[in-house]
Amino acid sequence: MKLLFDQKLSRKLVSQLVDIFPDSSHVQFHSLAESIDTEIWQFAKTNDFCIVTQDADFAERSRLYGSPPKVV
Repeated sequence: MKLLFDQKLSRKLVSQLVDIFPDSSHVQFHSLAESIDTEIWQFAKTNDFCIVTQDADFAERSRLYGSPPKVV
């Protein structure tokens, strides 16, 4: 599973979890730090990421549109 960490989460999580989730990334690594949720959602969907976030908007979007991408 590839995790995409949202802006509110530390970039350090990528290196700390590399042994468990080696293909994970952070929105900053893809120039998405200032992007709107729709752009991040589409990027995650296109690139097979699961979004890890503290933002309730992604959970709501997941309920409305389903997956992919999955949201944690």
